[in-house]
Amino acid sequence: MVFQADKMRYQSMQYRRCGQSGLKLPAISLGLWHNFGDTTLIDTSRQLLHRAFELGITHFDLANNYGPPPGSAESNFGRILQEDFLPYRDELIISTKAGYTMWDGPYGDWGSRKYLIASLDQSLKRMGLEYVDIFYHHRPDPETPLRETMKALDHVVRQGKALYVGLSNYPAELARQAIEILDDLGTPCLIHQPKYSMFERAPEQGLLSVLQEKGVGCIPFSPLAGGQLTDRYLNGIPADSRAASGSRFLNPDQITEEKISQVRELNALAESRGQKLSQMALAWVLRHDAVTTVLIGASKTAQIEDAVGTLNNLHFSADELSAIDAILNRTK
Repeated sequence: MVFQADKMRYQSMQYRRCGQSGLKLPAISLGLWHNFGDTTLIDTSRQLLHRAFELGITHFDLANNYGPPPGSAESNFGRILQEDFLPYRDELIISTKAGYTMWDGPYGDWGSRKYLIASLDQSLKRMGLEYVDIFYHHRPDPETPLRETMKALDHVVRQGKALYVGLSNYPAELARQAIEILDDLGTPCLIHQPKYSMFERAPEQGLLSVLQEKGVGCIPFSPLAGGQLTDRYLNGIPADSRAASGSRFLNPDQITEEKISQVRELNALAESRGQKLSQMALAWVLRHDAVTTVLIGASKTAQIEDAVGTLNNLHFSADELSAIDAILNRTK
């Protein structure tokens, strides 16, 4: 049966202007880092995308290396796009990235013009697209001249293969330099994607200020700290959790008694706000004026529904923010 989206899909979502651009993004965006590769049933991925769109999530975030295996998230997304979403293509913001290892040899990684342009061509083929809405450089390259990397981003926009460009994982001063180069080239940086959550506050040490100063949007990833800022670890490490799975992104050593104690206190505060801990954690990231949208991952449609439910309460009192800081700053 042909997918027909809910006609009321734009009624409850909030859309925020991205920096000083003309583009608005939904306050909640869906990342395809996990649960869209070949190890996930295509129908599961399809259900997640359907539900997200029906709730007003118009932004789907990918990268060349998402899977597993690398490239498979784009291929599977491309299949679902062609089968279900083509009538809605102009309602979608589709982003992808290049910057991590994708193929053997010296031209399949980092930030050279050769790699970035070849990678985007491959991404477009996998997804069956003529262009992406946003193309990111995924991480800084310590060896390639920054101007070469930025000129490659400028080039793909001039080719019509991307409408906007962005940065990811750039520290504050390097982000400033990259943004200024792009301004000089005439292709402004639309958005920056840093890791930011209650447990990862490095962007507050200069990066968010740079983005505000330069009029660049911000889309934090891992806002739930790999699931730590949910109710998953209130009573220790469940056998079916990411921390117990051998994931290199979250290991049991990170789930300390001190961390569990903090999570329990944060959970109690969230309950007093009428929210789940995950919702309060998303609202806390979205509270910052520099943040345009927050990037979530999901393995179940209920997680997407919970995330969108965050928008029912984005306000924090000064006392609540002070209480959160006190919990986060506490040490043994």
